[in-house]
Amino acid sequence: MDLNLKNKNALVCGSSQGMGKAIAIQLAEMGANVTLFARNLEVLNRVKAELANDGTQEHFAICADFSDPAAVGRAMDEQLSIVKEYHILINNTGGPAPGPANTAASEAFLAAFNQHLINNHQLAQKLIPGMKNAGFGRIINVISTSVKQPLPNLGVSNTVRGAVASWAKTMANELGQFGISVNNVLPGATNTVRLDAIIKNKAAKKGVSIEAMAEEEKSIIPMRRFGEAEEFANVVAFLASPAAAYVTGVSIPVDGGRTSCL
Repeated sequence: MDLNLKNKNALVCGSSQGMGKAIAIQLAEMGANVTLFARNLEVLNRVKAELANDGTQEHFAICADFSDPAAVGRAMDEQLSIVKEYHILINNTGGPAPGPANTAASEAFLAAFNQHLINNHQLAQKLIPGMKNAGFGRIINVISTSVKQPLPNLGVSNTVRGAVASWAKTMANELGQFGISVNNVLPGATNTVRLDAIIKNKAAKKGVSIEAMAEEEKSIIPMRRFGEAEEFANVVAFLASPAAAYVTGVSIPVDGGRTSCL
């Protein structure tokens, strides 16, 4: 099975911590040249120092706040003057604040739409010409299991994640002829800062301890545990590899079986 990413250039968004960092580490171990992209350059440089390098790989760190799509676009344009062609795009950024949809402000939906779909789209548009030129492209979106089954108290997130999934399926249909795949990977409860915040919020609402809330959340997962970022990264890395050339337009849950629908 061909998992070799030697001479492939990968852009990994949200790669300063959590699943994004784990994905960047895995892609570098497979031989890719990795560009880290998030809003804290100091942290990104520390992550860059952790990436595998066989002596021929070249890694980069670029910085912008994903709440500002114009800044994201400028940072990417500057990077494309250095690395002319990217083959792998990992779209990943922090989720919207929890809360019900019916009380959410319209501005919250607009902000989340910009942070997720608009940034995903503009980055894809900037990188697709290079993917077409290479005859190899992987666009992988880190979304949420909510695209299959809406999650309670994540109204804005459920709405915007669904839009991203539909966008990705449409792009997959359009780009397959060029050797470019577009897939979504859907994390369930994974040990990250995001999960910690969700559990803390739920515990406060129910008036229970964080530990008790965590155990309750685990009880509804068939595997009875939370996932690890590295486990999630392994699935993303496979989809990024040559071995996954005929996989496109799908949304794959990595959630220990928590999602109850097919």
